[in-house]
Amino acid sequence: RMKINRTLRPPLHPIEKVDFKSPAVITKSGLKVYHMSDVPNETTRFDIYFNAGKIEGNNVLASIVNGLLLSGTKNKTSNEINSEINALGAYYESGVTMENAVVSIYCLKENLYETVKIVQDAILNVEFPQKEIDELLNERKQNFLISMEKVSFNAQREFQKQLFSSDKRYNSITELEHFNDISRDDVISFHDQYYLNGLEKLVIVSDLKRDEVDRIIDLFSPFKIGIEDHSSHLVNQRDSINKPMKNALQSAIRVGRILFTKEHEDYLDFLILNTIIGDYFGSRLMKNIREDKGYTYGIGSMISEFKKSGYFLIATEVGTEVKEDALNQIKLELERLQTEPIPEYELELVRNYMLGQLLKSADGPYAMTDLFLSVEIHGKSLDFYNEAIHRIQNIRPERIMELAKKYLNWKDLTIVTAG
Repeated sequence: RMKINRTLRPPLHPIEKVDFKSPAVITKSGLKVYHMSDVPNETTRFDIYFNAGKIEGNNVLASIVNGLLLSGTKNKTSNEINSEINALGAYYESGVTMENAVVSIYCLKENLYETVKIVQDAILNVEFPQKEIDELLNERKQNFLISMEKVSFNAQREFQKQLFSSDKRYNSITELEHFNDISRDDVISFHDQYYLNGLEKLVIVSDLKRDEVDRIIDLFSPFKIGIEDHSSHLVNQRDSINKPMKNALQSAIRVGRILFTKEHEDYLDFLILNTIIGDYFGSRLMKNIREDKGYTYGIGSMISEFKKSGYFLIATEVGTEVKEDALNQIKLELERLQTEPIPEYELELVRNYMLGQLLKSADGPYAMTDLFLSVEIHGKSLDFYNEAIHRIQNIRPERIMELAKKYLNWKDLTIVTAG
């Protein structure tokens, strides 16, 4: 029997390529359906996408309609609908983003058709009882009033206004009066226009046969397909704004700019730059502002995307007395990336971290489906991620500096503080 030498670490093998699996794309009566059948167990996930995002009305209306989809039909109360879903061991959730609304169902394969049938009927025939509307509006209004006391919420609101200043659909923010202005007619009209006539796509993650998939797709024939126009010309205000808040002990900071989607030639390399800046625990911003200065528990950066545009964001909360220096330190770190080449050991650390995260995010059929959906929306295939691996392996410090000079000039950024 061979003895293992525990003092020697096992060899590391670089990741060259991942064998990504794509869902099947089914088009039926104009409706796109994505079916990931490579599921090794009896679990399923079913997603329904509607063009019913916040840009289609005010934020409150889009959110209220989404929250009331199971509020009751002529034949069933909301309690009865939820009890039927629970009896099948299923789980329902729904949410709204800027550009769409998503309803998701999780259950065992044998109960999928019945569960989808219950949810489809609830959404198609929802009656929106006035009592349910009033209760949800009141609950959301109370949550809004609580949120308005928080510096992070106020900074994010102001940041959204400035970041998307070129398009009023995107920069519309929730105001208190929105909760008082919504009538049942508004709710019914929004549902009719953006749910009944706004079906976008279906996603099925389940080991189902094609005839079982077709049976589920047929349930959605009463819904009309609706494709909305999304902005591709967002421009941020290059400005610095402070929103004072009385008695605030902390200041929230938001710094960012409009960028691009996965279609842009600089996207993958900027993703690496973003990781260096603030997208992992050893990032430049964490080292400086958390570890060295002790100004915050956490600071991070991210890239977010819409269908035709995207943005870069740095976010943190610090003590009010160190707000100005925290901003100076952020500026300093962005300038350092423009003028000093990143050391090879740091770049190697970032490479290994990003490759590990990519492998983690491709683990299993559910994760693989999400990776696919994230690129499909921009007309890409899963080859995009193998291109990402290639870029991560081969990026050079000069390229990092070039991108920092191109996209991270302080004068081009939207800078918002609250508190």
